[in-house]
Amino acid sequence: MRNILRHTLMMPLLALLPALSLASDTLPDRSYQSQQTWQKIQQYLPPGYRLTASTQPVESRWDWKGHHVHIDRFANPQAVAKIILLHGVGTNGRQMSLIAGGPLSKLGYEVIAPDMPGYGLTTVAPGVTVRYDDWVALVDDLIKAEMATDNRPVFLYGLSAGGMLAWHAAARNGQVKGIVGMTFLDQRRPEVRDETARNLFMSRVGGPMTHWVANTFIGKMPFPMTLASKMSTLVNNPDALAVFLDDPTSAGNKVPLRFLDTYMNYQPVMEPESFTVCPVLLTQPEKDRWTPLALSEPFLNRLTKVPHEVVMLQNAGHYPLEQPGLDQMVTAIDRFVKGIMARTVSTDTK
Repeated sequence: MRNILRHTLMMPLLALLPALSLASDTLPDRSYQSQQTWQKIQQYLPPGYRLTASTQPVESRWDWKGHHVHIDRFANPQAVAKIILLHGVGTNGRQMSLIAGGPLSKLGYEVIAPDMPGYGLTTVAPGVTVRYDDWVALVDDLIKAEMATDNRPVFLYGLSAGGMLAWHAAARNGQVKGIVGMTFLDQRRPEVRDETARNLFMSRVGGPMTHWVANTFIGKMPFPMTLASKMSTLVNNPDALAVFLDDPTSAGNKVPLRFLDTYMNYQPVMEPESFTVCPVLLTQPEKDRWTPLALSEPFLNRLTKVPHEVVMLQNAGHYPLEQPGLDQMVTAIDRFVKGIMARTVSTDTK
């Protein structure tokens, strides 16, 4: 009876698979210089947030376990700290450079924005089916690589799912000085799945179905994130949303079902109650229609051993295009980093 039920529940998912093609793992290394999407997106940003030929980050490749990881870097050898920007499941590194990388670099920070495997211009290693665990391990290793280059402190900022990715990586790494997240979503919680999935069917039926097939050949099949999640609420400007959804390197992306399963069921190296690594800041968009404050509060309330705070971003959507929320976000990150740096210097001089 159980096998019959499982077969019945899997039928809607299997019906989608013929229309999906296997994600290419042999795409040539590309540059954002030839990609129009981010240039269209930045037209919806305030003029001060738009990258120009003289303010664009330097692009590079980092070979990580066979993946050619694309990195945007706003280099600054004189910077007292580095900030690594982590995108979620509807954006990419260049889109992080637009709203945070450029502005933070102008404030004197060195900023690094990687494209996680499966997103942006990162080339996935041949034959590899990306898991969420790979994302966590990659960020951990990137932090170590940056710290091996020099002794400047590293901070993490994560948008959407990147917020929890930042925490997962920091918990594993143990050396990060501070975490800022646009949201902190523990996908193990049913209410989080219900609110962030496209609908209750995808949350309560699609999730278990994905788990059943994750370690079969079906787990390698790509699944549109627009069907899995509320991607229609990524930005509040409908014209900008159309640009995002038409982009296969961000909101219009497909990910392996195995990635979705490991993302929803990832077990961190510790639970929030045991976390002592660093302070945490949530920059919560006021008009976030995808992940409201209530979804992050249960996680923040469990951080009992480190300072944590919330800053609301007025008039801002999930991926913020709006003022004054954008400026409030940059100001909050700057204040957070400077506060930690000042306390560190004070402690070291005692």
